[in-house]
Amino acid sequence: MLPTLNIGPLAIPTGGLVYILGIWLTLFAVEKAAGLLELRINDVYNLATVALAVGFVTARLAFVVTYWSAYEDNLLGIVWPLNAGFNVWAGLMGGVAAGFFYGRAKRLEPDSTLDALAPGLLVALMTVSLADMLAGPGYGTEADLLWSVNLFGIQRHPVQLYELLIGAVTLLAWLYLARRPHHPAQPFLAAVAIYRAGRLFVDTFRPTAWLTASGYHILQIIALIILLAALFLLGRRAKIVELD
Repeated sequence: MLPTLNIGPLAIPTGGLVYILGIWLTLFAVEKAAGLLELRINDVYNLATVALAVGFVTARLAFVVTYWSAYEDNLLGIVWPLNAGFNVWAGLMGGVAAGFFYGRAKRLEPDSTLDALAPGLLVALMTVSLADMLAGPGYGTEADLLWSVNLFGIQRHPVQLYELLIGAVTLLAWLYLARRPHHPAQPFLAAVAIYRAGRLFVDTFRPTAWLTASGYHILQIIALIILLAALFLLGRRAKIVELD
């Protein structure tokens, strides 16, 4: 854990630094992916930028509205500091909606655009994992392994490192498929399936996971549904390619 980076008298939150770097890397990945797939780079890059910006603002505003009593006497707190206080789900929905309508306005082809956005999404997810690892809000179950990490005096599974590894493997798989345009597997769907399969396994080691009344991990259920949907669409796409 390294929640702050001390430079002289300054104590800089590492989470914020990681997110700033992550935003740049996310857009960089989208730009390079669009170029590799021979798409309209500026339009795809702008779509990602709009989605990130709208998602950021939406996540912040949703949090402020939810906890308005903490801000009504401190309006400056709405815009500063911005190192905490976001509704991730609201931001995700806002970003997806903004990207969808921007793509429609620019008449971008959905499948190839999603293929180009996949590396950016993976980098964004890896950014969250790295920020969590440094700041320490998420941690794994107890484990006495060679690669366990000491957190709060207890040896635990390094779940964020697992997530980073899954992201890296998924990026390599995406790159393999993106360089083979005639491969029946769509890079975006394949990336979704691989990443979700990995997270389905890794989320087992999260002691703070949301649970149903029956004790099932909610995030694992969501991951399983997404994985099955991606596999179904991949199989359907493969059949269409065979018929063609």
